[in-house]
Amino acid sequence: MKLYYRIFAFFASITLLLSSTGIYEKRENKTVFIAHRGYCSHYLENTEEAFQKAAEVGFGGCETDVRITSDGELILAHGGSYEYADGTKLEVEKNTLAVLTAKPLKNDFTDTVLYPCTFKRYLEILKENDMVAFIELKGEYPDESLDKIINTINGTYDMKMCSIQSMQIENLKKLKAKYPDLPLMFCGGGLSRDAIEAVKIGFDIDMKIYDFWPIFISLAKLRGVKVALWTADTSAEVAFALSCNPDYIESDWLCGITKPEKR
Repeated sequence: MKLYYRIFAFFASITLLLSSTGIYEKRENKTVFIAHRGYCSHYLENTEEAFQKAAEVGFGGCETDVRITSDGELILAHGGSYEYADGTKLEVEKNTLAVLTAKPLKNDFTDTVLYPCTFKRYLEILKENDMVAFIELKGEYPDESLDKIINTINGTYDMKMCSIQSMQIENLKKLKAKYPDLPLMFCGGGLSRDAIEAVKIGFDIDMKIYDFWPIFISLAKLRGVKVALWTADTSAEVAFALSCNPDYIESDWLCGITKPEKR
């Protein structure tokens, strides 16, 4: 483990000691493991199969990335394009939902024939399995698309089981202005001006593991802010993340404890 990781771990230990002495309110650790883009170490990310398998192996929730098609529909993709089994690529924002979902994706993980997954279908799968839904908005969202996100959640799942995320704090500010009671989460790396502003506003935060001061988590929790850490994929990373007592830990692996061989 690098020196600065050890320094962070030291501060995490100090934070836990303060909790045990009553300086900070001690809370029972109820960390929920979130499958990052589904169970993506074994299955093609952001697909129905990845989400369903995450439920089967015991994750408490899933994370996904939502993008807008050229005709205003909501579809799941981390990058801005899809790679298909026939060797072609299509950009999400330049094509309609019908075109994007007309042919199967390239799948190097399993023999399953997979197509791009819609946002609505993602919510349906998580509802069927009673899982927490992390929803990251990719890119800038016009008001009509923000409304569509909210309406789709309300019409498909339970808003209390969802966390709407963005690395662009302006997306969250626009949502809060229109929907003051939404569960919103700022997603970023380490400490930054936006991360500090997010906590001041009252947004939950999703921070990159090791790229923060653990004491910041305790201060955020004192303000009633929920904290997620991403992405813990080794036993050491999970142990460090758990020592910080977050609400959520995102992982590509089976709760980050073991690393099964890829197929």
